[in-house]
Amino acid sequence: MDGSSYYLPAVAMAIALALKTPALLRSWGDPLIRSVCALMTLSTLVFCFAAPPTITEINRVTGITNISAALVYILLSAFSGSCLVLIINWRGGPPETTRRLSRRWIAGYGAVCAAIVVLFVLGEAPVQRVRDFDTYYANTRFLREMIVLYLIAFTVAGVAMNVMCWRWALQVRGLLRAGLLIIAFGFLVNVPFAAVKLVAVVARWQGGDLDELSTYLAPLLASVGAQVSALGFCLPLAGQRIGDSWTTWSTYRRLGPLWRELRPVWAQAGHEVRISWWAPAQLQMTQRESDIHDGMLSLYPYFDSEVRARAYEAALAAGSEAVQARAEADAAMVTAAVRARADDPEGRVIGSATSDAPAPSAANPRDLVRMSIALRQSPVVAAAREWATATRSESDFHERTR
Repeated sequence: MDGSSYYLPAVAMAIALALKTPALLRSWGDPLIRSVCALMTLSTLVFCFAAPPTITEINRVTGITNISAALVYILLSAFSGSCLVLIINWRGGPPETTRRLSRRWIAGYGAVCAAIVVLFVLGEAPVQRVRDFDTYYANTRFLREMIVLYLIAFTVAGVAMNVMCWRWALQVRGLLRAGLLIIAFGFLVNVPFAAVKLVAVVARWQGGDLDELSTYLAPLLASVGAQVSALGFCLPLAGQRIGDSWTTWSTYRRLGPLWRELRPVWAQAGHEVRISWWAPAQLQMTQRESDIHDGMLSLYPYFDSEVRARAYEAALAAGSEAVQARAEADAAMVTAAVRARADDPEGRVIGSATSDAPAPSAANPRDLVRMSIALRQSPVVAAAREWATATRSESDFHERTR
């Protein structure tokens, strides 16, 4: 594997980290966000510092032969620990239990990192080895223990991640379950990576030569495992974001009939700032809801409780449930009020309005959506619209909706 095989994933993770940084700054106290950012940071560093060109450059700049090997082992161990901490915080549970488990894994892998430093200092590695450090120094005192230590730590993390992901996957459904199974598979690949390395090291102990397993096959397995695991982490998060966006856009679209019905009213308010069409979906939906509420506020003096009461009775008689009947009644009152407002350009009704005028019962987006759908589909609302347009006669409306 050449340098680009390491640098491209490093750049991808760095971009993801940059996009996540604002969320980290806003919610520094959230352990899950901190865990995600720590994982992204360590993943970026692992790919960057494990690249052969970086290994050579770090050794040259520091003047310490093979120091990059110890640095990569430390980063791999820290990355393993961060994966376990992320899963613990992601799964959730009692805060005290989550903190205790996280601290145990952090302490354990922190001790591994410290031991790697000590063993590297005690060992002697005078010949620079960019790709085959593990096997070249497999028989060197202290360095041998350092190599075995990081491989064991990496294997423990892979097994623990599999156990935790499988247990959690059995309790959930959907994209989260799929993501956990993908993560488990990715870390399952880490076990053969460590096994291949250990086989090559043990072969050296026995006087054999299986260096190609460690030099060529193991990095390929590590790359595949890391990329598969990254996909598993991203899938539930991306799926949730896509699902949230779809829900927001769906609500925005379904509010369209009510928004257009009230447009002659809210447009008169003359908003100074309008949201551009490329603005985020949530912001556009907020603007639409604001327009609807502004329109209803302007219509307050024109709402007729008799229109709503009779529309409610007509909706119930037509077989609507109580919640749906209330939405149809509110929509009927709104459509009648819009036309009453149009027939009063001078605002005489507004000037004489009383404070006890009725208002629609819609108080949240779900109620507004029901009203909006009723405006488009309900025959009760259609009858109210026709009545208000033609004669504004209460008796005629009663006949049409009976």
